[in-house]
Amino acid sequence: MTASALSRPGERERFSTKISQIDWRLLLLICAVGGAGAMMLYSVGGGSWSPWAAKHLIRFGICLVLMLGLSMINIRYWFGLAYPVYGLALFLLALVETPLGYEALGATRWLDLGFTRIQPSEIMKIGVVLALARWYHGASAKEASFHWKLIVPIGIIGLPFILVAHQPDLGSAMLIGLTGAAIMFMAGLNWKIIAAVAAIGVVAVPPYVLFGMHDYQRHRVLTFLNPEADMEDKGYQIVQSKIAMGSGGLLGKGYGLGSQSQLEFLPERHTDFIFAAFAEEFGFVGTFFLLTAYAAIILISLRIASLSHSHFGRLAASGVIATFAMYVLINGAMVMGLAPVVGVPMPLLSNGGTVMLTVMIGFGLVMATRVHRYAELPKGHGLI
Repeated sequence: MTASALSRPGERERFSTKISQIDWRLLLLICAVGGAGAMMLYSVGGGSWSPWAAKHLIRFGICLVLMLGLSMINIRYWFGLAYPVYGLALFLLALVETPLGYEALGATRWLDLGFTRIQPSEIMKIGVVLALARWYHGASAKEASFHWKLIVPIGIIGLPFILVAHQPDLGSAMLIGLTGAAIMFMAGLNWKIIAAVAAIGVVAVPPYVLFGMHDYQRHRVLTFLNPEADMEDKGYQIVQSKIAMGSGGLLGKGYGLGSQSQLEFLPERHTDFIFAAFAEEFGFVGTFFLLTAYAAIILISLRIASLSHSHFGRLAASGVIATFAMYVLINGAMVMGLAPVVGVPMPLLSNGGTVMLTVMIGFGLVMATRVHRYAELPKGHGLI
């Protein structure tokens, strides 16, 4: 299908034309990683579909259908819903502070709706991307580079960052902040501002660790620096993760034969540390292929973003894949002992309903950007 054919309004709206424009390479890679997640959850569940693997597959199947459905929605509708989605996510974050908030593991991060629990910080990751992409779509080059109006995108990032950090959920707050910063950079933020913020961050980290963090967060950071000093308590997770990854060697111990995960020495083996369990069973070679699949997903998605004819489409798709890439980088560094344990899962591999929903909605947006890459959007961002 040629670009000129796709540019004709009647042709562009045909369902068969839209289906033909889906990037099937990206779809297959997403399915491959999601399938690997189900396979690992079956393994760490003791060779049983219960309690995690079956739920993971069902969720993935539902989210896959949702992703394909969202890819058919014209990018104009994503543009129109950008601020409402952000506002809804902000409202849900505020509700976490009410009696509807559900506490677990010392943090109140979920909303208990009776029939299910949702994590509003995950929804906000999409909300921030959409809101920033819409604002920058209507911003001039000067406004994007260095202007007093930058207070708007800073506020879009800062409000949810503060609310999520207060829960406390440092991992999700970091993802929101880093994703927002990445979008501002891609939109053309002046490098002097970037350098100044980076310098302030470096100076602010030590006092924040000492006085701004909750005790358990501070212990995590200090344990990261020297996990062997407290191997039976705070350093247990990192030490066991390193043992699991190191014992996998070149080819791994074999599927279902990882001693650290099967004997339950490895904590949170179905969520935060499933990548360590994978490395133990499939070794360096298996881990290389898994990370190659992640890298291919990221590169294909960035290529899709670059093809969009609208600034909103480019930034929205790039923001989604920036979040996805940081999930992978932070979780990978965390389980290898290269970063503090901040509760960031490995996307599509770890067990978790809200995270999978957010990731697949994001890929629905990426696919929609490709399918509707010639869509024309109105000028302006709807804010000052």
